[in-house]
Order: sequence, then C-alpha cells, then structure tokens
Amino acid sequence: MREELLMAPGPTQVPERARLAMAQTLCHHRTNQFSEVIRSCRAGLSEVFSSEEAPLLLTCSGTGAFEAAMVNFTRRGERVACVGGGKFGERWGEVGRAYGLDVVDVALEWGDALDPDRLDALLRDDPGCRVITISASETSTGVFHPMERIAEVSRSHGALLMVDGITAVGVHTLPMKEWGIDVMVCGSQKSFSLPPGMGFVAASERAWERADRSDHPRYYFDLRRERKKQAANQTAFTPAITIALGLEVVLEMMKEEGLGEVVARHGRHGDATRAAAEALGLELLAKSPSNATTAMLVPEGVSAPQVCKLLHSVYGVRIAGGQEHLKPRLLRFGHLGFISERDVLAGLAALERALIAAGHEAQRGAGVAAAQRLYDASR
Repeated sequence: MREELLMAPGPTQVPERARLAMAQTLCHHRTNQFSEVIRSCRAGLSEVFSSEEAPLLLTCSGTGAFEAAMVNFTRRGERVACVGGGKFGERWGEVGRAYGLDVVDVALEWGDALDPDRLDALLRDDPGCRVITISASETSTGVFHPMERIAEVSRSHGALLMVDGITAVGVHTLPMKEWGIDVMVCGSQKSFSLPPGMGFVAASERAWERADRSDHPRYYFDLRRERKKQAANQTAFTPAITIALGLEVVLEMMKEEGLGEVVARHGRHGDATRAAAEALGLELLAKSPSNATTAMLVPEGVSAPQVCKLLHSVYGVRIAGGQEHLKPRLLRFGHLGFISERDVLAGLAALERALIAAGHEAQRGAGVAAAQRLYDASR
C-alpha cells in the first residue's frame, strides 16, 4: 500500500519513535512493568492538560470519552446547554438526549465562535442550566472558541463546564485548573499523534462531587471505578496496551520540545496554512480559527470532494472534506500533531495542483510562497 501524507484533522501521522515503542513485544497489563507505564502516562497527561487531577485513560474513541463524561457528571432530566456551531459541538447534545437530559441547544452559524456575553445572558435568564458543553476546537469548521472567557462566565453562574478538547489539547493553551474548566475529554489520534483507540477524561474535584450524585446507568464507563483503579496505576478493564506504550513516548517527546513550543509550532502551521489559503483565493470559514485545522471554502463551480479525491489518488495526500451542508464546498487541511513545516509545505503544494486540476483559477506557487513567507517571518 502506498504511503500517504496525512494532513487531515485526525488521525494524524504517528512518529517513528512511537511506532517503534508500539512494535515491541506485548506486555501483560497486570504487571509492575505496565503499572509504571500507566503512572508515567497519567503524570505526562496531567502536565499537558494542566489539570487538578491526572486524567483517566479509557480504551475507546473520543466519542466514548464524550459519553463517559455525560453519564458520570450529570443527572437524568438535568438541563444542559449544548453549544453547537458544528458537528462535534452538536454531538454533545445528541449524547445528552440519549441519556434523557433536558438539552438546550445554543445554535451557532457554522464558522462562528460563541460570544461569551451570549452565554452569560443565557445562564442569567435560565438559572436551571447547570451544565455547559462545548467543543473548544470545532473540528468540522476550524473554529476555536474563546475558552478562557467562557470558563469564567460558567464559573460565575456556578455551572459545570464540560469541554471537548479533542483537537484543542496539545494545540492551544487550555489550562484546566487555572481557567476553571471542570471536565475535558480528548483522544489519542489528534495532537498526540497515535492510532485511534484511547480516550482521556480529566475532571475537577467539583465534577467528581457530581459523579457521586449521578443516577445514570454505568458499567464500563463508571469513572469512579476507573479513578480508584488508576490511582493504583491499574485500569478497571483491559486497556489499549500498545497505544499506552506509544503514549508514554509521545508525552516524553512533548516534554523534550517544551509544551510552550508545541503550542507555538501549531500556531505557526495554522498561520502558514491560512496565509496559503487566502493567497489561493479560498475563503476561510472560521472567523476565530483553530490551529488544529484550517477550513477553507472553494468557489462556486469547484467541487471540494473532487479536490479531495485528486489529492489522494494523484498526490497521496489525505485531507478532509466538509460535513453536512458544507460537504460540496469545504476543505479541511489538518496541521496538528507531530507535523513538520516540510509536511505542511508538501501538502499545500499538492493542494494547489489539485485545486487547479479541479478547475480553480489560482496562480501556481502562490499558496506555498505565502506559507514560506510566514514561516520565514516567524524565525
């Protein structure tokens, strides 16, 4: 099978050091050797999340972490304000409805970020809303919400803030404890550059107090049991052993680079890609852009699905298309995880050629040149 250049917003390319770690002989998960891996991973994740307590490791996708958070930190019939504006923000509401919650949809135009003043007014007018959910970096639109101010508003009203950080953690500064974020979920296949299969859930002490009062049915996703087990460097059920081995290496790589530089690197990639998109005459969808992925609209008459197909079939570059009503016109170019400047420039060069082949009128080399100028200016 031909090797692909993955420039989608997940899964992302797995670095060689992590691949080698995951290729070693499998160890048993009920041994001192693996207990040390769990301890190391939770300590490293605690630094990345800047959390009050070390995050829990779950064997599931990011959506599994969504569900675990919902069933452990809410009660049946509780009113929950779910901030939409994209596929994943709206998913919080879908999970809430599945468990009998009274979901209040905070609808946003796809591409818009939440105005914290709107949230403040909602909580003031409806004090029955005790929980807020939001996707910090909305992967389907490339939007990053003003999370520090949103957390401040939530706390001022005593509401629990639950955040999908799946394409935000390790990309943007998002310190849980400092900002007062109560629950944050993430997944292995995004900024951690690992295969899918492991979810992370971090929670504040305030959230854990709610877990004891939750009346939802729980078994596999009973986080109280996981919390107790993982405090002893074990897991309640069979974990994703190989992903944990890779995670230990990835967290060490992040530490070596420095978390501040990890965030700054994502910022450079985001700025370079947005500069390239504008130079190519593409419209940016997000008014408050995420540094995980750039969402760009092709002009009328150009087919975004055709561009994606050409990129993959001709150039071996994989990006993502749009979802729902944006499918015909949206391209999503990911630049998160252990992506290099070389990867971004190669992906953009292929994107230019695919756009032109699909009928878009653009100056050859304009996008790559704009990205290069941005990189040069940031040195």
